Amino acid sequence: MSGTLTIALASLGGVVLAGIVAHGAWQARRAGPKRAMAADANAEPREPVMDGGLGGTDPDAITDPGDLPPAPPERRPSKRVVQKLDALIDSIATLTLEAPISGSFALSHLPPSRRAGGKPFLIEGLNAESGEWEFPAAGQHYGEFQAGVQLANRTGPLNEIEFSEFVQKIQVFADGIGAMPDFPDMLEAVAAARELDSYASEHDAQLVVRLQARAAAWSVGYIQQHALRHAFVPGVVPGRLVLPSAEEGAPPVLTLTFDPQAALADDPNLSAVRDVTLSFDVPQTAAAVQPFAAWQTSAQTLAAEMEATIVDDHGRPLGPESFAAIGNDLGQLYAALEERELAAGSAAARRLFS
Repeated sequence: MSGTLTIALASLGGVVLAGIVAHGAWQARRAGPKRAMAADANAEPREPVMDGGLGGTDPDAITDPGDLPPAPPERRPSKRVVQKLDALIDSIATLTLEAPISGSFALSHLPPSRRAGGKPFLIEGLNAESGEWEFPAAGQHYGEFQAGVQLANRTGPLNEIEFSEFVQKIQVFADGIGAMPDFPDMLEAVAAARELDSYASEHDAQLVVRLQARAAAWSVGYIQQHALRHAFVPGVVPGRLVLPSAEEGAPPVLTLTFDPQAALADDPNLSAVRDVTLSFDVPQTAAAVQPFAAWQTSAQTLAAEMEATIVDDHGRPLGPESFAAIGNDLGQLYAALEERELAAGSAAARRLFS
């Protein structure tokens, strides 16, 4: 009898101990960051699709990122995006030839670096057959060349030192191909650069909101799980996801970022993240793709799903009325950029605001 009682008490002790261990594990899990939901054995993993909205994945079919097939990388152009000189944002020099030269000959004399300080410059040839300005290509012939240095970008306006470096590099190219260069006046170019930089500074904008966890922090997998549901894909750097544009070679419509150290942790699911940043670059993104609507809807939807509060850079909560005011200001900015022939998302705007 006593032996039976001892065995029973020992068994009961084991059950109680197991219960204590399980309770401890449960409490530890509750105290840790929220994790991605376990995969449904019957759910078919889905990659995010670009459908012009925030995705159409069935919430009940969410899978753990570890069970998903590899997500597509941040979209990059599958063909080279050709930049063109533009008198709106470039100071352009002409290079006159006595007779057409081959594209191969021109290519052999191009400067090894096409930057003057912090400003890029382009060289174009006038195709003798098509009559089009283009980057020199082998197998073609060119009767004239032009070179232009960008007047301003987000590093500031073109200065005298950068202009002089541009002149030196183009002079070497001109000597190599036997061309006679005609350069713009440096003082006029620098003055134009300052005016353009002043305008750009007043009309540059990147809209940013932060989503702050109201209760438990999030794991990296939890953030990725919700972002993937709404067509975001992993970016090129840790802690960055993007909503790709349907336009080939265009910048992403939206960017979602969080602590890159958390993304690089040995076990990202144990890294606690308490806020993420959702943004879009206004001059880089065409109004036609409706980035503001996507930005607002993404912020509100993700905040609801992830139990987050939407705040600005100063931690102040943002409600519908705040988004409405931002939308009105954005409309005025779009109009001002179009009036200057620098519409958001245009090639010139993307170069200027870079």
